[in-house]
Amino acid sequence: MRRGAVIQNAQTLAGIPMTLPESTPHVLIVDDDATMCETLVDLLEMNGLAPTAVHDGSAMQAALASGDWDLLLLDLRLKREDGLTLARTVRETSDLPIIIMTGSGDDTDRILGLELVADDYLNKPFNPHELVARVRAVLRRTRPAPKKVEGADAAPAGPVVTFGGFVLDLGTRTLNGPDGRPCKLTPNEFSLLEALARHPNRVLSRDQLLEGMRRHDSDVFDRAIDVLIVRLRRKIEPNPTSPRYIRTERGLGYLFSTDEP
Repeated sequence: MRRGAVIQNAQTLAGIPMTLPESTPHVLIVDDDATMCETLVDLLEMNGLAPTAVHDGSAMQAALASGDWDLLLLDLRLKREDGLTLARTVRETSDLPIIIMTGSGDDTDRILGLELVADDYLNKPFNPHELVARVRAVLRRTRPAPKKVEGADAAPAGPVVTFGGFVLDLGTRTLNGPDGRPCKLTPNEFSLLEALARHPNRVLSRDQLLEGMRRHDSDVFDRAIDVLIVRLRRKIEPNPTSPRYIRTERGLGYLFSTDEP
């Protein structure tokens, strides 16, 4: 798929190879406004990203199936489809970061989108510098940390926390599931789990969690804590809707429990 592409529909997408360098973040834009797509493609391309734009849900699904993406930039109010519904279908099968663009002015939509499926939202009309800054911030939070070259200093030994068959190694920054297999976490998901696990059975406010994450230079903000909590629960909880390990203490914050029921 060529850099800076604007794809009209799913049919024109088939057979186009992904030829961009792996190190370049790939951004998929979904907006039915052709002028807006061209503007976003130009803006992101000028800032060193690899954008591709499509105009509907079927083209989005075809694009997602055709290659690896680092970020989805999705308009909430498409003419024939509901952007939030499309975002939910993506989130059901993928941890792909999502930024929702909205011009509706409806705070309820933004809150629901951010807490349930999205990593951030942006109001239209937007400031180009703000859009680029938010895209970069989400990419920093969600892209895997670069692997260390051979010969680099090994990670310092750290405590190991076990819960429900999971093994959380704070020295190597790894989490293995009850089946012994690695559980894939983004850097910020791991930093949040570590902040919780270092203070088990203690209620921590969002500010305390943010402070605990900053020791790893995590680029997070207050609302992102709730998004990360939802994602962690999907990965470690037997039933995310009735969490056993990461519990919400209404009005206070979150509590990490290692106790078995």
